[in-house]
Order: sequence, then C-alpha cells, then structure tokens
Amino acid sequence: MAKWVVRAVCGFFALTGLLLAAGCSPKLNWRDAQPSNSGLTLLLPCKPDKGDKIVPLGGQPTKMSMLGCDAGGATFAVAVADLGDGVNLPEVLKQWQSITLANMKAMPATTQSRPLRVSGASSEPAPVLVSAQGQRPDGSTVNGWAAYFAKGSQVVQVVMYASAIEPVAAEIFFASLKFD
Repeated sequence: MAKWVVRAVCGFFALTGLLLAAGCSPKLNWRDAQPSNSGLTLLLPCKPDKGDKIVPLGGQPTKMSMLGCDAGGATFAVAVADLGDGVNLPEVLKQWQSITLANMKAMPATTQSRPLRVSGASSEPAPVLVSAQGQRPDGSTVNGWAAYFAKGSQVVQVVMYASAIEPVAAEIFFASLKFD
C-alpha cells in the first residue's frame, strides 16, 4: 500500500507540474518592436514579419514600412509612411481610416471613435482609436481596433483584428505606443 501512495503522490505532482508548465506558456509573448526609421516603439505579442511596399498616400507613391503578426486568435500590425512636406496629414489619416473601415465592411452602427494618448505623437491631428465590427472576405465576423496618428510628416496606422477582441491584449497593445 505504501508503493500505491508514493505513486499517487508522485503522479499528482507530475500532473500539477505539467499543468503549471502549460499555464506558463503564454499565447501572447509580448516584445518590443520598432518599425524601420520611425522612432515609434510598441509591444507586439509575437515575432513580427516585416515588409515595405509603395502605396498611394497623399496623392503620391509613398514607401510604407509594416510589421505584423498573428497570436492568440488576433492579427496585430503597424504601418508607417513618411509623406514629406506639403501634405494634408489630417485628410490622409481620415482617408486611411475610411478605406480600412470599407475594406472590413464595417457596420456604421458599430463604429466608434475616441481620443488616444500616444507619447511623442503630434497633437494635430490628434491621435484617435477607432473600433468597429465588420466582415472578413469569407463573410465571418471580424472586430477591429485601429489607431491613427502622426509625428512630423510620418503617418501611422496600428491595427488589431480578431473574431473577439481581448480587452487586456488591446489595452497592452495600444497603451504601448510611443515615440522616442
């Protein structure tokens, strides 16, 4: 009977150890990230893929640097572009927001906007956080949060898309935004 008790106790501790180890492997592994030459830093919950592409912003072809990754059932991404002088930044950010909402087929009744604090960002235009519910290309529901802001001649979009937005993850992600 003593062997049975020893095996039971050892089995209990082994099972407890496995459960604790599983709980310690986070689905969101937060790390510092910085888009190329932007001065912007943020936390991403996974190792990001990086890319650049030329996009039409402000009426001219513009190089956009992007970082993005998928973790915990959500997509996290940041895009930064330097528009140079003479571009109406508030108008560009407004158009970018409209395009994003149209692409996700956002329902106007679910779209909300609120001010966002981004340390070091320009106060004009003021940083904004937009949340909306829409549809993916396959017709399934998607929730999106997107921040839009500028610093100097740089414009920035930071997005999080998921079937269900996890409030703690969104808070960590958007609260981490800052310029050096």
